[in-house]
Amino acid sequence: MDLPLLLDGMMQASLGSWILHILVNALALMAAAYLLSGVTISDFTRALILAVVLALLNSTLGVVLDFISTPIRWLTLGLFSIVVDAVVLKVADYFMKGFSIKSFSWALIMAVVLAIFNTLSNWIFF
Repeated sequence: MDLPLLLDGMMQASLGSWILHILVNALALMAAAYLLSGVTISDFTRALILAVVLALLNSTLGVVLDFISTPIRWLTLGLFSIVVDAVVLKVADYFMKGFSIKSFSWALIMAVVLAIFNTLSNWIFF
């Protein structure tokens, strides 16, 4: 098989997987907002945009926060990752219209709910 053709196929598969992740995360965000009274998302379009923003924040800010908090995450057996996820959610809340989290406590609860949704969706879809 020709290498450029192989790489093109891998890029398409990767893009398709990324789009599916965004769609599933948008659904999880809408479900979490429905379940949690301290979280609001105005509509599904806003949830899609939020899913993309969270993906970008997690790949930038989340990586930095994970690196800085590595010793704490080791001591808490990884549970501190929920705090990092809550910080990322609050940063998204600050910058996005149509998405609101009332307090950091609600951000922590939402981080737990999203972790559960993501675990379940990974079992089902990926």
